[in-house]
Amino acid sequence: MNYRNAQRLANGMIDCEIEHGTFGWIPFTCDPNDTGAQFDTAALHAAMDADPATAAYVPPTQEELDAAAAASVRTQRDNLLATQVDPIVSNPLRWADLSAEKQAEWATYRRALLDITAQAGFPHSVTWPTKPE
Repeated sequence: MNYRNAQRLANGMIDCEIEHGTFGWIPFTCDPNDTGAQFDTAALHAAMDADPATAAYVPPTQEELDAAAAASVRTQRDNLLATQVDPIVSNPLRWADLSAEKQAEWATYRRALLDITAQAGFPHSVTWPTKPE
């Protein structure tokens, strides 16, 4: 099996590209214990592990971990806005059916979601606002 761009992962697996007969070079994460592949992954893993060109594992920096955590929180927040808030506040008929008190609750909830990134513990400690009933 031809491979290229092999790089060790923290979990002992190796990320690489393999040359597929139909699709050409494709990304592949080599797990030596994988029994579902159409080739011997243990042999491929051993070959890459012995190859001095296989890049060492480089742990992510704290900055990278923080950026990934922030992106995850923003994705979660954006999903709540799109699935819970926007169908109500962006629909004039639904919005008009709400009392002034309920409109204020939804507006407060929306603002609290948008302000998640301003919380002191963001992105590692986030207090999610409660959705109005």
